[in-house]
Amino acid sequence: MNKDMLFYTNNISNLYHGDVRDVLKSLASESVHCVVTSPPYWGLRDYQTEGQLGLESTPEEYCANMVEVFREVRRVLNSTGTVWLNLGDSYSSGSRTTTTNDTLRGDTPVNVTRTPVVDGIKPKDLVGIPWRVAFALQADGWYLRSDIIWNKPNPMPESVTDRPTKAHEYIFLLTKSPKYYYDIDAIKEQATQDRWGGHSPMNRNNSKDKDDIYRGLTRERDMMPEFRNKRSVWEINTHPYPGAHFATYPEKLVEPCILAGTSEKGVCAKCSKPWVKLTEVVSVPDRSTRDNRIGVIPGRDSATRMNSKEMKRVEKADLGWEPTCECSADTVPATVLDPFIGSGTTCAVSQRLGRHSIGIDASAEYLDLASKRIGKISMPMF
Repeated sequence: MNKDMLFYTNNISNLYHGDVRDVLKSLASESVHCVVTSPPYWGLRDYQTEGQLGLESTPEEYCANMVEVFREVRRVLNSTGTVWLNLGDSYSSGSRTTTTNDTLRGDTPVNVTRTPVVDGIKPKDLVGIPWRVAFALQADGWYLRSDIIWNKPNPMPESVTDRPTKAHEYIFLLTKSPKYYYDIDAIKEQATQDRWGGHSPMNRNNSKDKDDIYRGLTRERDMMPEFRNKRSVWEINTHPYPGAHFATYPEKLVEPCILAGTSEKGVCAKCSKPWVKLTEVVSVPDRSTRDNRIGVIPGRDSATRMNSKEMKRVEKADLGWEPTCECSADTVPATVLDPFIGSGTTCAVSQRLGRHSIGIDASAEYLDLASKRIGKISMPMF
């Protein structure tokens, strides 16, 4: 690593100043385990930094630059690693050049720009930047594993009268290999008591007394799993960080990406492969029959496959951790990278969760903001 680029370090979080492409080239191959980032959106803001991304003259040029950046990201990413890419969209401004350059809370300039006039994109067209980038990265070799909708209950107000207010953005889950580290249990959600299908008594909500709905179905309800796989729509409020620049994404958006994409136990200090959690499928007595024996049901992975007389719910039991290599070396924390660190949200969450992190930005002002933010977080014990 070029130490001339190092802006701040506390031995857990390292921040680097410079063109993201130059900094990435100085990182070691396979040294990063997870990437959580939100690049500058196309045509929306002038960051007033040399070599900035986002002000390209066409969407195609923007996509080409993203491919160039993430090609280098792929080199530094471990073969088991994941990328969580947050991108918002842009509308064609046509020939309009004026825009509001103030925040809704005052007269602080935020350097808003208008998207340029582009052949083939009509005025008022939604440009489709997130999917253009996703498909360009897919064509360059990335595995496009999931499109996650960030649903914003408190979106930025818009004065439009001929379309719905934009209240979502995309997060794309990308990997460099078909098999990769993903901790499904680390981000599992509390399950509802509804059943798929929608018309059973379990799902009806029009009863004056909800207990009436479940009368006679208590055992069926108690067999349902307590948790479910995290869904692809994440409802998370925007939450500006005090003093941060306008484009700060919330910590609650970053947290599940890091929890699912990095091992809590850490990685091998020698080969950098992650440790994985061992689990065992076990049966648990339903809540209405407390004297049922607890035991393992080989080959069972769903309560619906069980004999109705057994009336046991299937869950997972944690059995500890094991390495995915044979090095017999100590573990060290996984490393999370944000190539466009901005105000430091990714590094802040990484440090709070006990992961190492690397942040890169072309703006010294943002890096100063990020370093102060990270410096306020208690250092985790390793």
